[in-house]
Amino acid sequence: MVQGKTKGLQSKASSSRQAAKAAANPKKGKRYIPPKKTALVKQASMRQSLTAKINKSIEQQMVSAASAGKLTIMKNTVDKYG
Repeated sequence: MVQGKTKGLQSKASSSRQAAKAAANPKKGKRYIPPKKTALVKQASMRQSLTAKINKSIEQQMVSAASAGKLTIMKNTVDKYG
C-alpha cells in the first residue's frame, strides 16, 4: 500500500504555463511557409544546397586566412612594442 504521493504521478500544470508564455512571446523573424508545388520545392532545395556550399567555402577561406597569420587583432601593438 502506497502512502502519500508518488514521485512520477505529479500533475503537469507547468506545461500550460509554458504554452501561455510561448504564445505571449512569438519568435522573431520572417515566417517561412514551405512550398507545395514541385517546381518550387526543387528550387528551394537547390537554393538551400547552394547557400550551404557558399557558407562552407567562406568558412574554409576564413580558416585558411586565420591559419596563415593574416588575421591578427594585436598586430599594430606588437609592432610598436616589439
